[in-house]
Amino acid sequence: MFSALKLAIKSQRSAHDLQANVLAGLAVGIIALPLSMALAIATGVPPQHGLYTAILAGIVIALSGGSSVNVSGPTAAFVVILLPIVHQYGLGGLLVSGMLAGVILMLMGLLRLGAFIELIPYPVTVGFTAGIGVVIGFLQIKDFLGLDVPQDSGHFIQKAGAMFGALPSLRWQETLIASVTLGVLLLWPKVKSRIPGHLVALLAGACLAWLLTRHLPGFSVATIGSRFHYLVDGVQAAGIPSALPAFVLPWQLPDAQGNPIGMSFNLIRQLAGPALTIAILGALESLLCAVVADGMSGAKHDSDDELIGQGIGNIVVPFFGGIPATAALARTAANIRAGGSTPLASVVHALFIVVAMLLIADLLAYIPMASMAALLVMVAWNMSDAKLFMQTLKTAPRDDVAILLGCFGLTVLFDMTLAVGVGLGMAAMLFIRKSIILTESGPLHGHATLHQLFDRRTAVYRIKGPLFFGTAQKALRNITRVDPDVRAVVLDMSDVSMLDMSAIAAMQAIVKTLDAARVALVINELAPRMVTKLQGARLHSAHRPIRFSASLADAARMVNEGP
Repeated sequence: MFSALKLAIKSQRSAHDLQANVLAGLAVGIIALPLSMALAIATGVPPQHGLYTAILAGIVIALSGGSSVNVSGPTAAFVVILLPIVHQYGLGGLLVSGMLAGVILMLMGLLRLGAFIELIPYPVTVGFTAGIGVVIGFLQIKDFLGLDVPQDSGHFIQKAGAMFGALPSLRWQETLIASVTLGVLLLWPKVKSRIPGHLVALLAGACLAWLLTRHLPGFSVATIGSRFHYLVDGVQAAGIPSALPAFVLPWQLPDAQGNPIGMSFNLIRQLAGPALTIAILGALESLLCAVVADGMSGAKHDSDDELIGQGIGNIVVPFFGGIPATAALARTAANIRAGGSTPLASVVHALFIVVAMLLIADLLAYIPMASMAALLVMVAWNMSDAKLFMQTLKTAPRDDVAILLGCFGLTVLFDMTLAVGVGLGMAAMLFIRKSIILTESGPLHGHATLHQLFDRRTAVYRIKGPLFFGTAQKALRNITRVDPDVRAVVLDMSDVSMLDMSAIAAMQAIVKTLDAARVALVINELAPRMVTKLQGARLHSAHRPIRFSASLADAARMVNEGP
């Protein structure tokens, strides 16, 4: 734990390092400021909660995690699983589920599951990531076109129907501002400026909206200030508060009906599933981000420490009004490209957002919702990575394509939890099928001295590959079908790499069958740890002992000695 902080203390040796990390933090802060607000809005909560998340997660996770360059905060990947929680349980339910997810993440790290999380199959990751991108982009159509659509209109197909039905309510003013913002986002990279494109795009959209509102009669667009409000001493104000995040008990915040959600075992039971989904996705995103960051920076992260750090951050963040957080790949990449090499950069990025909230909160209220929608459309496009998706479809094996399309379709049409569950299940079944094909068993042929060691009354079989629940029955099935004249069976298991309880049960069935036929059994060259497993499972014969040999010659001697 705190390995990133220890590394930072060791590596911060010069004023140049300090300056590089401060400048990197400022660059990332400029990127994170509007993104954090946009992602909070997409999640269904006021924009300041995204800023609170970036501040607290940017400091706590950076100092307690296992990566020296990861920058954590609200991310697009969470939108599709957090939005339904907000609709059903309100802000209070969202924050409580984030806190529970933090506990799960800490347990994952303490149980050393970091390496396991990194083994999620590639088609599953690409499939649900592309699906999330499509869903996020689709959800922005409402604000991009200014449509009058109910806040919660069901699943994807129902939402599509509702948006199609709302097309007559399209407002050209919103569409104009969104189109201008998106156009700047698409064209700005050609300028090759170090100023972030989304900052220029939002400024262009906000300035154009302000000018047209002042000089064009009847022109108006929804803005952060007109859409969101907060209370100060009982008085309602527009936009976001220009104040630091305050300590609050998450369970005292409102549910979907506006009442304090409270804390009870029943609520924890209801939120356990969403919290587990948040934790799994957070672990995947953070560790994927850390792997990519290692490749870019040459550093080395600690997977388990990173999970613990993400857990600590997600436990702390809800107590200051923050939504679930994870490492953000775009912000982390920007941090590395800007020269960030220690957690100081992430801390500076958080402090920049604090200063911005205190100084320019009133100006942020002028940002049009249509511009925010355009920014999220761009985020969704980059996240879906259509080029990589199509390349995978063209080059991947047929089984992987099926998993990819299954995860993508389920994410879009239903939800990410189902998609990941089914995707992992499909990947596991295909892995088992491939293992069954690779695991071989049959009479041993080709051994130079085999005919000299054994007579025809001894059958020698070789088993190659892992023996687990998917392969044991197939590999061991034919061994019990021995010739009536055979008086001994030798199982050459020198190439068996693993043995689980299903294989042990299959071995017990073999012993019982051979014992009934008065056939001796010798197991040859089985690894000592697996011999111990069989002995611990009390694998024994009623009429003659099962013996373990170190070589075929040793096995022949045991067979010739008799019982």
